[in-house]
Amino acid sequence: MSRTAKIAGIAALAGMMMAVAIVAVTRPDEPAPAPALALPAEESQHRLARELDRCATLTMPDSGCEAAWAANRRRFFSQDDVAPAVEHDGGASPSEEGFVP
Repeated sequence: MSRTAKIAGIAALAGMMMAVAIVAVTRPDEPAPAPALALPAEESQHRLARELDRCATLTMPDSGCEAAWAANRRRFFSQDDVAPAVEHDGGASPSEEGFVP
């Protein structure tokens, strides 16, 4: 490696160190945000847990269980703004109506 390349590398390193030092000095001192506190579970979560326990013992499909599992998935994946469910009138299937996922 030539002497000129070494000087250029050291100059680049010194420039980056100087930039970091300037940013550290000019950055305002802000306290770190407080960690989120673990809040006690809400009553709705208790009801959801009881419903899921009940559904775990069933062997037949149940619309209440399907809704509980959907709510549990939304809560797990943190999807607060859920698109409204599309109701099907019982006529033609969605694939017959031209909708193919």
